[in-house]
Amino acid sequence: MRAATYFFIFVNLALAVFEEPAVYPLPFLVTSLVEVVCLLVFFARLAHFAKVTHRSVFWKDTKNICIMVAILLSLTDLAIYGILRIYNVRSIRWSRIVRPIFLINFAESRQIRRAFRSIRNTLPEITYVFLLFMFSLLMFSLMALKLFGERNLQTAEGLPYFRNYLEIVFDLYVLVTTANSPDVMMPAFDFSSWYALFFIAFVIVNTYIFMSLFLAVVYNNYKKHLKVRVGAGGLCW
Repeated sequence: MRAATYFFIFVNLALAVFEEPAVYPLPFLVTSLVEVVCLLVFFARLAHFAKVTHRSVFWKDTKNICIMVAILLSLTDLAIYGILRIYNVRSIRWSRIVRPIFLINFAESRQIRRAFRSIRNTLPEITYVFLLFMFSLLMFSLMALKLFGERNLQTAEGLPYFRNYLEIVFDLYVLVTTANSPDVMMPAFDFSSWYALFFIAFVIVNTYIFMSLFLAVVYNNYKKHLKVRVGAGGLCW
């Protein structure tokens, strides 16, 4: 039963690879039938669990309620999407975001739930570091707007360079990952090589300092919560 449950959870999550927009698109009828089969298996597993569990205990368990709600939402969304598709109306499969609920809430996923709860308990404690990082990103974006916005610079594609604040925020956010480096600074660098100092300062502060600090806070808090749960024998909810 555990192997079968994990298999159908994996298939259900993997449907995102084949549903539009997809890497390897399959016909809607194929993906919808596979999803219905997965949901039926999940319902059967839940019904089997209800047979061997006292009714009051079963209905007090929030995991079972979450699974039932996720099944109903998925079936509702699938039906609505199919009807709209018949009438050639574009829509979005919004129920995809509930699919990880099956991975977390089945009784077999005890270790995953423990890791998920540790992550959930860690999130409030890293909020301050995240807010500081966002403040730094917004301030650097404002400085970039003042430095480059009025110089009528253009990108290599001929587009306006650093004249829209929200676009600047996004470009500098990507620069934190260095994915667009050094392309993002080349129009400013071509105008004056001294402008490279702005981007160097940004990378030092946000990539090397804030990201290292962010990682340290996440790791230490996650380790603390995990140690507490393991020490308390927290293998169940």
